[in-house]
Amino acid sequence: MTTEQLANDRDYIGRAVEVSVRVGLLILLIAACFLVVRPFLTLTAWGIVVAIAVYPGYKKLQRVLGGRGGLAAVVCTLLLLAILIIPVVLLARTLAEGVRTMTVRLQGGTLTIPPPPSNIQSWPIVGAPLKNVWGLASTSLTEVLRRFAPEVKAVIPVLLSASAGIGLTVLQFVLSILLAGALLAHASSGAEVVRSLANRLFGDKGPELQELAGSTIRGVTNGILGVALIQSLFASIGFLVAGIPGAGLWALIFLVAAVLQVGGLVLIPAVIYMFTIASATKAVTFLVWCIVVGVMDNLLKPLLLGRGIAVPTAVIFVGAMGGFIAMGIIGLFVGAIVLSVGYKLCLAWLDRAAAARC
Repeated sequence: MTTEQLANDRDYIGRAVEVSVRVGLLILLIAACFLVVRPFLTLTAWGIVVAIAVYPGYKKLQRVLGGRGGLAAVVCTLLLLAILIIPVVLLARTLAEGVRTMTVRLQGGTLTIPPPPSNIQSWPIVGAPLKNVWGLASTSLTEVLRRFAPEVKAVIPVLLSASAGIGLTVLQFVLSILLAGALLAHASSGAEVVRSLANRLFGDKGPELQELAGSTIRGVTNGILGVALIQSLFASIGFLVAGIPGAGLWALIFLVAAVLQVGGLVLIPAVIYMFTIASATKAVTFLVWCIVVGVMDNLLKPLLLGRGIAVPTAVIFVGAMGGFIAMGIIGLFVGAIVLSVGYKLCLAWLDRAAAARC
């Protein structure tokens, strides 16, 4: 091996070591940045989702206010906070009043439960045990509470933990809305950054995929969360008019179930309860109302889920549900976006392959 070859090898090894050190330092820097921002990732993701979802309304409001983007962002933030906080306050008040009333009636011995229907024993599987427990509760509620005291004590910590989790979730949404307002106030510069990033990652497809991501977020927001909110509003009206105890709690449970696409299951116990305590006319009317609420998503979802998106609704829905199972609520958006972008990239790859063959 000549002196020149040795020099070339040393130079090659030196460059390789230098590149390896730089790559290692870059990886360490990325890992450190990730650890720092990790506690805020969900909050940031929700803020971005909210900002993109309300951006069309923000632009309309900005035009109404004479192009004042900062004022429009403040108004949007206040409206979103009102939409979030007012129902939460009303629900908390309803729950507090319901618990207080039930406690007073239980302590005074005036809390009564109607007897079970005569045909309850014919119900499959649960008929006989439900008749025994229900019948005992209608005659001696204190005895039922004493018999199931261990189970009740075990459930109380779970309920307290769930209440704390709901409170933290509400706080997280409040902070996300505030972040979304800040993003809307700087929408132009933010859009430029996103556009540059999309062009850097996807080249000529960057603008199309950027628009696709925004449209997907708005489509999922309208098609899943929006439909769930509409259903919950109509279900709440039915609970209140029918006079079901704890209507606010029923509405909250239905909202969660509607997001999970199983809202109809929550209506079944309410319908059974109405047929037990109410007249036949009132119970049948409530049943018809619940059927309308249950099938409402089948009518609204096809109209709103894929509206304005150049991706089949089935792709968005599968991505949203798969993302929800994998990552929770935020996965509704992440899954839909990832699958939609992957679908478009796959089509672009197939088109280029077909063009190359021609």
